[in-house]
Amino acid sequence: MLAKFFAAASSESSVRAVMASDSGVDEALWRRLGDDELGVLGLHVPTEYGGAGHGFGELALVLAEAGASLACVPLLSSAVLATTALLCSGDEQACARWLPPMVAGTSRAALAVHEPGRAWQVDPAGCRATRSGDAWTLTGTKSYVLDGAGADILIVSASTPDGPSLFTVDAAGPGIERRAMPTLDLTRPMAEISFHAATSQLLGTAGSAASVLEQVLRVGCIALAAEQVGAAGHVLETATEYARTRIQFGRPIGSFQAVKHRCADMLVTVAMARGVVTHAIMAVDGLGEAADDLAVSAAMAKSYCSQALFDVAAGNIQVHGGIGFTWEHSAHLYFKRAKSTALLFGDPAAHRLALAGYLGAA
Repeated sequence: MLAKFFAAASSESSVRAVMASDSGVDEALWRRLGDDELGVLGLHVPTEYGGAGHGFGELALVLAEAGASLACVPLLSSAVLATTALLCSGDEQACARWLPPMVAGTSRAALAVHEPGRAWQVDPAGCRATRSGDAWTLTGTKSYVLDGAGADILIVSASTPDGPSLFTVDAAGPGIERRAMPTLDLTRPMAEISFHAATSQLLGTAGSAASVLEQVLRVGCIALAAEQVGAAGHVLETATEYARTRIQFGRPIGSFQAVKHRCADMLVTVAMARGVVTHAIMAVDGLGEAADDLAVSAAMAKSYCSQALFDVAAGNIQVHGGIGFTWEHSAHLYFKRAKSTALLFGDPAAHRLALAGYLGAA
């Protein structure tokens, strides 16, 4: 059902149209994902907050199909990162306020963690929160905020006397300046957000941001890996279909050994990536032997699936030959998605280094 839905609602022509728009988000598609037609934005959200009460595995299916069609919707930013931050904060009042409209698709949230020169670190330095009585204000800048320019709610990490803390901010409030950033992948908009004594509310308890963000970013890595596997599977289908139908020297190019071997290598890569992601999804949901391996599973999934999508997307261009290099063909859209997602939340080398540390090899 999801495959058919995204194939129709997020076709290549519609993706290109949204890429050229000011917002970079398919608003109509986002509403359809949240309303009664599908209602998939809250699959993993508890029923008391308007969700379906299922696990992360159900949401991962949506992420994979959205990745296959390069759907221009803030699934990763709002339905995964921001939603996980709210749930992990333990702040029931904030969850009850913000999650129901997010689940319904009438409101979008973005997680603002990345700071200039500090990458995806959980201890903010440039953004500071100041308390005056019961009120908090934020001052500082966050960069590469996924879908930050159009978000209604911002979840921001900031330093406080009690340590790194999380805050919710009404994006339409005073003291907030948002600027869209140029990106390699036009299907995934990012923004730089500056706070100038912006009014905010503490999320959870002061000083708890580091532990919450560690969990959020690990889940985010696994969600991104599910997206990458969906995209890689679509690219493999595109390459093999072209190899079957493109005739050269009187025979399909897929019958030539070099092309045949490349497609076979792509198939093995995608199959292994699916296995890695399946294990990681089980870790998020606390199932089987993967239950205690979230950190290991996240690093493994992000490092392997990032490289897998990059290799398959590059192989797809080679199979298509000259036409694969043109703007008119979809191959470059997936190649750019592969490159941008490989860098998001840390590149494969950084996650392999972290994996070595988790396993005691470094």
